[in-house]
Amino acid sequence: MLYIFSGLPGTGKSTLSAALAQELRATYLRVDVVEQAMRVAGTWVDGPAGYIVCYELASQNLRLGLDVIADTVNPIHVTRQGWREVAESLDLPYVEIEVICSDEREHRYRIETRTSDIPNFVLPTWEKVISRDYDVWDRDHLVIDTAHHTVAESLTMLREQLNKTR
Repeated sequence: MLYIFSGLPGTGKSTLSAALAQELRATYLRVDVVEQAMRVAGTWVDGPAGYIVCYELASQNLRLGLDVIADTVNPIHVTRQGWREVAESLDLPYVEIEVICSDEREHRYRIETRTSDIPNFVLPTWEKVISRDYDVWDRDHLVIDTAHHTVAESLTMLREQLNKTR
């Protein structure tokens, strides 16, 4: 199964997707880690390169029979379609999960107070987050609102929604 996480920075997407990966013992692919490694290696990162690397890693791990958790902002239709095509090309199930923080004050606080868990990774400012291109979803998907919820509560809400889709 491919679990495709999406959402703006600071919504809790990485925290929630990592918690699910740990619970499921699934392969965890985080585009921020891939892109930062590419920067450290001196490789051009602007554009879809990090996503393309993650698509290929996901495909390889799915072929091995492993569940894969994809942790990306996944902001536009083409990136979302790219993830779907990974699973569809292998005739495997997938689920799209958008993580949001509906409380703007809480979301901004998270952005302005968090620290990076990736060495030398520069986190976006609030202004960059709110001005980022992020396409409105054009298909059914799960939505998890992390505002005013702990990680454990958000994970429980996610599990409940995943169980309804099976």
